[in-house]
Amino acid sequence: VQLQAFGGGLAQAGGSLRLSCVASGRTFSRYAMGWFRQVPGKEREFVAAIAWNGGSTYYADSVNGRFTISRDNRKNTVYLEMNALEAEDTAVYYCAAVLGDYGAAYYGRASGKFDHWGQGTQVTVSS
Repeated sequence: VQLQAFGGGLAQAGGSLRLSCVASGRTFSRYAMGWFRQVPGKEREFVAAIAWNGGSTYYADSVNGRFTISRDNRKNTVYLEMNALEAEDTAVYYCAAVLGDYGAAYYGRASGKFDHWGQGTQVTVSS
């Protein structure tokens, strides 16, 4: 599966952005999906995961309650709705995929299992 992320940009603190990630291929619905982010000089950080059928989601504590991950398997797309943005959310955001049918928490707690990555999209939040 190949992934391409869209929707990054500049937002003010307290504002919102929506990221999209489109996957190629016919097997998108077999993959759990995730969003990660990375700031220069720091390790990549897990943000959110969603199970293959959208039946469960899992979030990092830092975004829980502010971000929402969702997917549309008919469109081969996963989304990340980001609300109440903070300057600390500034990063390059990546979508990722892993083949499997476990729940989102399984992959979120073992985020190293994600093995397909898209290119990043920059999110900048001004304070």
